[in-house]
Amino acid sequence: MDAPLILVIEDDPDIVELLSVSFGKEGWRTAHAEDGEKALGLLEATGPTLCVLDLMLPGMDGLAVLRAIRSRAKGAALPVIIASARGEDADIVAGLELGADDYIAKPFSPKVLTARIRALLRRSDPSSRDGDSRPDPRGKRLSVLGITLDVHRHEVFASGRPVNLSATEFAILELLMGDPGRVFTRSQAIAGAKGPDYPVTDRALDVHILALRRKLGDEGALIETVRGIGYRFRDIR
Repeated sequence: MDAPLILVIEDDPDIVELLSVSFGKEGWRTAHAEDGEKALGLLEATGPTLCVLDLMLPGMDGLAVLRAIRSRAKGAALPVIIASARGEDADIVAGLELGADDYIAKPFSPKVLTARIRALLRRSDPSSRDGDSRPDPRGKRLSVLGITLDVHRHEVFASGRPVNLSATEFAILELLMGDPGRVFTRSQAIAGAKGPDYPVTDRALDVHILALRRKLGDEGALIETVRGIGYRFRDIR
């Protein structure tokens, strides 16, 4: 199997070099684009495994690039981590609402970024679960109340309609559908979808839930808020 290919969309050559070295130590390949147009061309030409995206780019800004990535077949489910000096809540929420899987503020530690990439790669590669020593009671395919989720194909259908989800949105839906009626606290949902001790805020989780509901359409109402606690998938009993 080819090593993961990380597409870095960043116009600072020092950061690109730093990330290329860090990723090389992990055994990952790196492709680089300094602007949005080149990035979209590389997306089509190379089919990267994951994307690290800056927001402050020449020409198209990062949010416009993210929107364009998500509109394309090769980018609909591509794991995307935003790495930006714009760390205000409004920027983070905007990025997550457009489909980013994670958001890390500059300056950041390359070790932290690589750890987050590892977590996303595990979640977005169904074959990696086959080697997981933990039992998976949820199986390969879930079908509950009009929503069908295929773990190994990374596909979701709502009333027969295909739904394009980010890696994080898919992981959250898989977690909730795997145990209908169970209430997951925000911390449990984060740990279940991203792994233990993963640094995701409650606000980020709420944004992912909102995006999930919107994409699922009428079936989005099956993801219920339990006030003051967290979320659950509607009980099928």
